[in-house]
Amino acid sequence: MDHARPRETLTESQDQRLLQVRLACPDITRACDLARAFADLVRHRRGSLLLEWIRQAEQDAPKPMQGFAGYLRQDLDAVTAGLTLLWSSGVVEGHVNRVKTLKTSCGCRNGTTPAMPAGSGGGHR
Repeated sequence: MDHARPRETLTESQDQRLLQVRLACPDITRACDLARAFADLVRHRRGSLLLEWIRQAEQDAPKPMQGFAGYLRQDLDAVTAGLTLLWSSGVVEGHVNRVKTLKTSCGCRNGTTPAMPAGSGGGHR
């Protein structure tokens, strides 16, 4: 996806095409600018700048991006930590989601175990 790459890595023709699109549509221009700024926050772990990015997006971004900024604001501390700290709970979250999926697929709900057939020895006493 060329639009997600850093601008300096675009070929001359890609850069010209992007410029034409940006000139034709101010909303795309603003969305591109904010997307690149957000990518920079993520890439360089600049969580301290997140609140300012959210304010800018909520003020004058296209509606979908305003919604995204609103969701980030709802859990600002966690998102800021994710963009700042070097460690992540991503692996743990992956295991939790895997366990939830397994429980759902075997019929377990709300911490209960599925009913075992009579005589199987798997029932609770």
